[in-house]
Amino acid sequence: QLPTGLYKKVLVILHDSILPYMNEPTLMIDFLTVAYGIGGAISLLALNGLFILIHQHNLEYPDFYKKLYSLLNPSIYHVKYRARFFHLADLFLSSSHLPAYLVAAFIKRLSRLALTAPPDALLMVIPFICNLFRRHPACKVLVHRPNGPEDMSEDPYIMEEESPSESRALESSLWEIRSLQNHYHPDVAKAAAVLNQSLSEMEDDISGLLELSSYELFDKEIKKKAADVPLEFEQIRGLFGKKNDIFAEHFSLD
Repeated sequence: QLPTGLYKKVLVILHDSILPYMNEPTLMIDFLTVAYGIGGAISLLALNGLFILIHQHNLEYPDFYKKLYSLLNPSIYHVKYRARFFHLADLFLSSSHLPAYLVAAFIKRLSRLALTAPPDALLMVIPFICNLFRRHPACKVLVHRPNGPEDMSEDPYIMEEESPSESRALESSLWEIRSLQNHYHPDVAKAAAVLNQSLSEMEDDISGLLELSSYELFDKEIKKKAADVPLEFEQIRGLFGKKNDIFAEHFSLD
C-alpha cells in the first residue's frame, strides 16, 4: 500500500527507468494490474507499464479494453496526463483485428464526453476519432446513418454501461459531432465538419496536438493579423439618416 503521491511518482518513471533494467519485468505484473484497477490518474499512469508488458512480454489481460473504456470520464480531457493517455489509447486501438462494436463504443463515448470538453482537447480528439474511422471502416455507420437519433433522449447508446459490448454504440449515430459543428470556436467547428465529407486514407498526425493547451490557442488567436474589412456607407443626412427623409428638410445635424 503506497501513498497516492508516491504511487504516481513510481508509475511516472516505471516504464523507462525501472522496467528496462529488470532481469524479469514480469515480476511487476501484479503491481501494475492492481494499480490499473485503482482508477483515476493512477490507472492512467499504469498504462505505460502495462503497454510494455503486453507488447514485449506477452502479458494477457482479458478485461483490458473494458477497463480502458471505463477510464473514459469527463475528467479525461482535463487531467495532467491527458497527452500520455491518448498517446497510448491510440496505440491500443490501432489494431485492425479489434471488433467493430468495441471501437464504436470508444468513438461514441469520446464524442459524448466531447460535448463538455475545452477547445484545446476537442482539436485533439476530433482527429483522433477520424483516425479510428480510417482504421475501422465498419464504424462509419455511425456517421452515415441519416435516420439516426437527433439528441440524447432518442439515442440508444447507454452511456452508463461499463461493458462496451452492451453499450449499443453501433446502433447510434454521431449527433454529438454534428453539434460541435456549431461550436463557438471556429477551429473546432471546422475540425468537426471534416466528417461531413469522405475521409482521406492518410491518418492525421495527432502527436503535435496531444500537448495543445488553452494558452497556446489564445496566443495563436492574439497573433493573428486582422484582415482589412471593407466598409461602404452613406453619409448621414437629416435627423434619422434616411435618403429621402422629410425631416432632412427641417432639421440639420450641424
